Amino acid sequence: MNIEDVRNFCLSLKSAEEKMPFDDKTLVFSVKGKMFCATDLTTFEFLNLKCDQEEAIILREKYSEVTPGYYMNKKLWNSVKTTGKISDQQMKEWILNSYRLVVSGLPKKTQKELTDE
Repeated sequence: MNIEDVRNFCLSLKSAEEKMPFDDKTLVFSVKGKMFCATDLTTFEFLNLKCDQEEAIILREKYSEVTPGYYMNKKLWNSVKTTGKISDQQMKEWILNSYRLVVSGLPKKTQKELTDE
């Protein structure tokens, strides 16, 4: 996936927003103010994605492109290299899992708003 594909996919998720809260190069995608994806706009070397703690370890062991989250809580975040070795479908699945994990931590009323069609 290129940066535009990532951006379009992230913004297609319900109530997703993009911001640059840290500096002028770190693009952050969030839902209801909670981050689920981040990347460096200048290099686009990797995506930081939230992950279930046990799943994070499994993915790191299975894929050399997945490492503990750069500048993130290493137990709950993975950095996924954007070298093209991970398929677009797999990358979308991991972004969606990150989004869903963040949504699951929101208040129940907000979760319901986001999951109701």
